[in-house]
Amino acid sequence: MPGHAHDNAITAEPSEAIMASFDIIETSIVTQGDDAIFTTRVRGEAGIDKPDATGKFEGSSVYAYVWPTTLNSGDIGFDVDQGIVALAVTFHPDFDDAANGGKNRHVWHPHWVVLGEDAACPGGLKVHDIPEGTTPKVPPTWPNVPLLIDSPEYPTDFTGDTVAVSIPVALIGGIADASFDGVTAGLKINANLHAPLLCVDNVFKVASGDLSLPGKVAPAK
Repeated sequence: MPGHAHDNAITAEPSEAIMASFDIIETSIVTQGDDAIFTTRVRGEAGIDKPDATGKFEGSSVYAYVWPTTLNSGDIGFDVDQGIVALAVTFHPDFDDAANGGKNRHVWHPHWVVLGEDAACPGGLKVHDIPEGTTPKVPPTWPNVPLLIDSPEYPTDFTGDTVAVSIPVALIGGIADASFDGVTAGLKINANLHAPLLCVDNVFKVASGDLSLPGKVAPAK
C-alpha cells in the first residue's frame, strides 16, 4: 500500500515531548485509481504503543490515528449534518466493536466516527451518542453500539513509521473535494457508561497544530 510523501501532505515538526509512535510528521489523503489512500507517518514505529488492558469495558482506553475531514456524515451512511466526520484507526484491548459481532480487540482496525464538541470530555470532543429510543440512519457495518460509528473492513497497513488505509472512492461521497487534518489521540469509555460514552481524553498531536483541516485531497502523483 502506498505510503509515500505527496504534495498535498500536511507536514509537522517532530517533538520529543510526544510519544514517538504518535508524533505525526506527515499526513495525507490521496486518490489513486479507484481508491483513496489515508496515510500518516510518525517519528517512531507506527502502532507499536497500545493501551493497557483493564479487563472491563467501562473506563477502558482507545488509542487512535485519526483523519478529521470535511466529509458530511451523509457521505458515509449516517443522517446528514451530524458532526465532524473522521476516519480513525484504533486499538482497544478491552472490547470488540466489529460489524456483525466480529472480534477486533486484538488488532488495529479502522472506523468512521462522527465527532462533536462536548465540554464534559477532557479533550473537548466526543463520538456522538445515539440517544436511547432513537433510530437514526446507520451504515450496514454499524457495530450495533449507541454511537455514530461504523466498522468497515478496509485494508489497513502498518509498515515502519507509517499507517495507511485504502478505501474505495465509490464508498465515500465527496472525497475528491474534501479537506483533512491528522490527529493522534487517546479516547476513553465513560466509567459510568453514560453519555458521552466515548470521549477524546487526550490529544497527542494535531498535524496542523490548530485542527484547521488545511490538507486538500488530491490525485496521487
